[in-house]
Amino acid sequence: MSHQPVINKETIVRLIDEVLKETNARSCCSDGYCSDHHCVVHNKEGVVNIVRSGAARVTAGVGVPADGFDPAIASMIDHTLLKPDASVAEIEQLCREARQYSFASVCINPSFVRSCAQHLRDSSVKVCTVIGFPLGATTTHTKEAEARQALADGARELDMVVHVGMLKSGDYAYVESDIRAVVEVGHARGAVVKVIIETGLLTDDEKVRACILAVKAGADFVKTSTGFAKGGATVGDIALMRRVVGDALGVKASGGVRTKEQAEALIASGADRIGASASVKIVTGAMETAAAAY
Repeated sequence: MSHQPVINKETIVRLIDEVLKETNARSCCSDGYCSDHHCVVHNKEGVVNIVRSGAARVTAGVGVPADGFDPAIASMIDHTLLKPDASVAEIEQLCREARQYSFASVCINPSFVRSCAQHLRDSSVKVCTVIGFPLGATTTHTKEAEARQALADGARELDMVVHVGMLKSGDYAYVESDIRAVVEVGHARGAVVKVIIETGLLTDDEKVRACILAVKAGADFVKTSTGFAKGGATVGDIALMRRVVGDALGVKASGGVRTKEQAEALIASGADRIGASASVKIVTGAMETAAAAY
């Protein structure tokens, strides 16, 4: 990347205080549902205040067309099915839905990459898979090997999980090296690499540090959650992550995103990509399919 954030105690404290003050002051959402139109989606003044505080970018989806389908949000969604009992039939249905709604990608476990690449070979939908999932505690060598195999099978995006234990232990050199190893494998094949920092397990200080390490290691995105640990994507975390990485990286919101209102709030806070299993419901308001729900 062209620039590196300055990491010191004063910078971290200032980032956390300023971003969370703006976000919490204007938040009206409980579990992603707006109750009084004072959230970041509905409150223009709140968005302006975030920008004045120094946010590099604030984005929002366009209105929903008359038929209810929202192509702008669809193009930002990684249509996800990572449950351990996902069947071949469910994976095939996931691919059909991704084609129908032109989602950004399907996000599936590595064993399904080859079949998804075949199903989607003549479409614009990319194949995304997960590396070191869901704990991030496998060795760097194992993550590298997993990434190489996934790319050989047809993956074009890799969502890797950081070693959360090493991060919380303060071994930042290990975490940066672990990320860089997967980034180098991915970039050698032209793949996008997203770093899952698992926000639900981290303090605000650790979230900031994880984002900075991802930038230093050359990743393309930071991502909130696996969906398998406590917590999930929140407006506050997305705003904080965007503030730290600026325009250097994308930000992916994942974990517990089940409605269009939630997706819009996360996008307004700075998310470039949404990871969701309820993707069809989000873009159409329809009932979720069996493949989407987990």
